[in-house]
Amino acid sequence: MQISLEWFRTFKTIYETGSLTVSARALYISQPGVSLHLNSLESYVGYKLFDRAARKMVPTERAKVLYNYILEAVNKLELAEEHFHKSSETNKSTISVGMCLETFQFTLEQYISTLPFNVIIKFGEYTEMQEDLDKGLLDLIITPQKGNQQNLEYKAFSKERIILVGGAKQDSAAFDKLIKAKKFAEAEQWLKQQIWYSSAGDVENLRKFWHMNFSTHPDFKPNYIVPNKCSIVRCLSEGKGFAIIPDFLCRNELKAGKVKEVWQGNNVMENTLYFGKRKKTMYTEEIKLIESLFEKEA
Repeated sequence: MQISLEWFRTFKTIYETGSLTVSARALYISQPGVSLHLNSLESYVGYKLFDRAARKMVPTERAKVLYNYILEAVNKLELAEEHFHKSSETNKSTISVGMCLETFQFTLEQYISTLPFNVIIKFGEYTEMQEDLDKGLLDLIITPQKGNQQNLEYKAFSKERIILVGGAKQDSAAFDKLIKAKKFAEAEQWLKQQIWYSSAGDVENLRKFWHMNFSTHPDFKPNYIVPNKCSIVRCLSEGKGFAIIPDFLCRNELKAGKVKEVWQGNNVMENTLYFGKRKKTMYTEEIKLIESLFEKEA
């Protein structure tokens, strides 16, 4: 296990405040994040550092020894950090943002080089992002799912419509005719016989779209499983085949005629996109700037 200096800063704050809640406010991270730092440090040193007693964190004897040992060093590091921040005009804050790969490529990527601060982008599952945001490992997430962590807040900023698209050379006249005649069972069977593209992380959209419009689960396997939804669009461009993807991912290809919108479904499927962030953060201005870029693109 590799030790983190943030564990010592958190330990020092808990020791001095006697409270996980107060420490979380002082460090601008969530209480679970504070607990995570403490648990990690205790696991590293191999012994308990605090006892809980009537809403107060009481340091053990070993904690007192550790506190006295690290106090001067941590204070010097914090002083150096403050001095550097005040004296250097080139010092930049670092913001960690979580989102899916496609959202990054179609929105924030083009603006990265213009941002007046450092940015770390993390891709992953939305539930994992919410946990990392709550723990202070991320500062902002872009997500279609709202979590229930009390320390977090969500703001809707856009909607994405999930549609059936086909390659420019794909003949969908037979499908169009069946839909127009409201022969949905036959339309479903026709679609199952076609070439399909999907990605490993895109199964949920396919399943929901299918269930909303055919009242069944898609019982077929896509012909081609590609790395991500951007790959799907590139594979379909000026070719044949079908896919169910968010409309914003193929906005330019639709305009250029490289892919075509085949069907939005009788029951339109839309996902609301949210900004997720901690209720208290030291990066308010930086987060506002990133949010404004997403709103501009939306």
